Amino acid sequence: MLSRVASTYEANPALQQELVQEISLAVWQGLRRFEGKSSIKTYILRIAHNRAVTHVSSQVKTPKFDQFDSVIESSTDTESCDPGPEKQVLSHQAVSALVAVVRSLPIAARQIVTLSLEGLSYKEIADICGTTTSNVGVVLNRSKQQIMSEINDES
Repeated sequence: MLSRVASTYEANPALQQELVQEISLAVWQGLRRFEGKSSIKTYILRIAHNRAVTHVSSQVKTPKFDQFDSVIESSTDTESCDPGPEKQVLSHQAVSALVAVVRSLPIAARQIVTLSLEGLSYKEIADICGTTTSNVGVVLNRSKQQIMSEINDES
């Protein structure tokens, strides 16, 4: 889950690993403050997204020397059987295209889309983002339309 969050905020695999480590440390430190007002998954994702936003803002301030984006590796633990190579390539390409489009969204929309992809409810997303559930719905629907439009334009 933390790797997926990091991959939506950071394209560089080395910086993704660094971000996952930062998030893990922040979660470890933040567990003492968990009060049980939400699920542990919601609490961890709140920490992860706050750390990721901080990471992105610090990376924007730092000049970039690497001009090449690396291919995203996705971990799909949902399939129990080993799919054929063609299906793996197509799945990898679809995930890479989705992640690239999600990365192009503004940070607020990116955060809402990522939390939605993690299976959180509108209320949980609103609690994490500090907004209303109706705003989450509006941002999510607009983001989905933009994502579908961009993915269809690439096809």
